[in-house]
Amino acid sequence: MMSSSRKSAVLLSALLSLTPLARAGAAEAPKTEIKGAAILDHPCGKVAVKQMGLIHAGKFEEANKLTTKEMQDQWKAMPAKDREMMTGMMKEMSKSEADFAKEIKASGTLTDEGDHAALTLKREHKDANGSSTDTMTQNYVIDGKQCLISR
Repeated sequence: MMSSSRKSAVLLSALLSLTPLARAGAAEAPKTEIKGAAILDHPCGKVAVKQMGLIHAGKFEEANKLTTKEMQDQWKAMPAKDREMMTGMMKEMSKSEADFAKEIKASGTLTDEGDHAALTLKREHKDANGSSTDTMTQNYVIDGKQCLISR
């Protein structure tokens, strides 16, 4: 059985990216791996921190503008009661920009593949039941210097 903090992390990952899917069969581009504090200088790292801060502040419409058009359309098509439920859960599980930036510095890896990227955070938890690791991945589409959160 998963601990509640692990369930929260898994749910937050799903909510923030509205069902992230791994990119399969994408054209192979040169991969650049960026770790820690350097991620915060990358356009996708900046978008990640900005969106988390907006969600934490309850500014969901602004946060949604940092996602792809496809994700924005999906959000708008969702029944109002579902959006309300999801915004409540996202806000509850979000972090401030400063806290999320610290987490990225401590455990983040950004893989940039030219037209898309993925930010992965691996967190280890130790409690009375032992230790566990959870991973959150956020996908991005890169268009020039603009980075948008994607599926």
